[in-house]
Amino acid sequence: EESQTLSSSSAVEPPQHEQSKKAAKKEATKQEKLRRRQESATLASAAQSISVEEDPLAANYGDVPLPELQSKVDSRVWIAVSALTEELKNESVVVHGRAQTIRPCGKNITFLVIREKGFTVQCVVTTKPDVVSHQMVKYTADLNSESIVDIEGIVSVPTVPITGATQQVEVQVQKLHCVSRARTPLPINIEDAASSEVDIEKASQAGEQHVRISQHTRLNNRVLELRTPANNLGIFRIQSQVVYIFQQFLLSEDFVEIHTPKIIAGSSEGGAAVFRLDYNGRPACLAQSPQLHKQMAICGDFGRVFEIGPVFRAEDSDTHRHLCEFTGLDVEMEIRHYFEVMDIVDRLFVTMFDTLNKNCSKELEAVGRQYPFEPLKYLPQTLRLTFEEGIKMLKDAGVDVDPFGDLNTAAERKLGQLVLEKYGTEFYILHRYPLAIRPFYTMPCYDNPAYSNSFDVFIRGEEIISGAQRVHVPEFLAERAQACGIDVQTISTYIDSFKYGAPPHGGFGAGLERVVMLFCNLDNIRKASLFPRDPTRLVP
Repeated sequence: EESQTLSSSSAVEPPQHEQSKKAAKKEATKQEKLRRRQESATLASAAQSISVEEDPLAANYGDVPLPELQSKVDSRVWIAVSALTEELKNESVVVHGRAQTIRPCGKNITFLVIREKGFTVQCVVTTKPDVVSHQMVKYTADLNSESIVDIEGIVSVPTVPITGATQQVEVQVQKLHCVSRARTPLPINIEDAASSEVDIEKASQAGEQHVRISQHTRLNNRVLELRTPANNLGIFRIQSQVVYIFQQFLLSEDFVEIHTPKIIAGSSEGGAAVFRLDYNGRPACLAQSPQLHKQMAICGDFGRVFEIGPVFRAEDSDTHRHLCEFTGLDVEMEIRHYFEVMDIVDRLFVTMFDTLNKNCSKELEAVGRQYPFEPLKYLPQTLRLTFEEGIKMLKDAGVDVDPFGDLNTAAERKLGQLVLEKYGTEFYILHRYPLAIRPFYTMPCYDNPAYSNSFDVFIRGEEIISGAQRVHVPEFLAERAQACGIDVQTISTYIDSFKYGAPPHGGFGAGLERVVMLFCNLDNIRKASLFPRDPTRLVP
């Protein structure tokens, strides 16, 4: 048995000297491949060096070295791509932008479309003695899409319309330098990201392939997706205008802009939707609204205040309209009747809608090309309905609703549909809500304590604003807080601020992203948030 085992073993394992020969041969082959590769790389590098050295026009193109980018003085006069018109024919210009598309056509010509702030122009790099070399054409052709370039050239006007760019002129390139190279491959294609569902459907019907980019992928690559016209030229410029109009209107109405703390000792709205944190060994939380401090400002005799700032809600709801962090548009004011707050809401938002429609036609068009929508229908004087009237409309339409319960999403949308059919508006106020479904600081109605001096405002069947008259009597405020399950000790400084004389007051809060989402009829609030934070997203 032992001899059989030895024999079997020797049959499997070759002699040691044979193993050494094979290993040496394998190593020699490996080294030869490595030598050839290095030799090829050296030759290619040498050829490139010779090519650059031999090109007397090498200074007209290439990557901009770092020292040139370190805020070195540049005396050239730059012109915006949007300003490139036929009036500049035969003029020399210097432009800057991203290489949106690069299309080489043989050795002697490459077409380059440059994009800047949503405007595009076609640039032509073609060989020309003493100006453009073959090497420059090849350099241009080898650029990566979305790289940032500086171009000098002469404006020309083609005889046929240009379909691939916004500007109806071309730039005959004389110099081209790359400021920043984009890496390839891009995680998402900008043109794919800018496609509408209509574009995708047409391509599908024509039997063509068209990439549909999911929202998750878009948000993971938000920096690239923000370059689409709907985002770059539309949504976030409209959002900027909403903030500006909100601010300017309220300043004109004698409001003071304030800035309140976002780290507080206790919940500002009640409930569990609060982010808790350790504050130097003491429990604290992120403010669910500036509610408590804007009321304290009223007690400080500011009269009328507003704030534009971050709001934090520990939402479990992963829905199309909820975020864990959003920008709040908040107002508080002294009043004699809570209708005065609704009057401000009415005039403020009608002014906002009028101004957006008048001044933002290009921005709205940019949004509509990717996300088609019908303009918002609203009245010159905003419709007001009581909660009871709203409940009656729903019940008359066969909807089963609790007369003292909050409206769910389906009921809100149905009521919005009914209001549009009856009154011809998608923007309206619903007031006198049941007290049980409102925050602890809401003032009950004088004639029926089951209801409150509160209101919600709706756009296209979804709530965007919540407001009310506040309780300004400290004893009653403490009683209401306890009834809503709030530890009075955590809001003692808030309650104490009413002990030294507090005027009757009221206010409201809106979410900036939700206002933009519903005005543009977007299907998801994440489209109206620059870098959204929802229950599952913390980056980018």
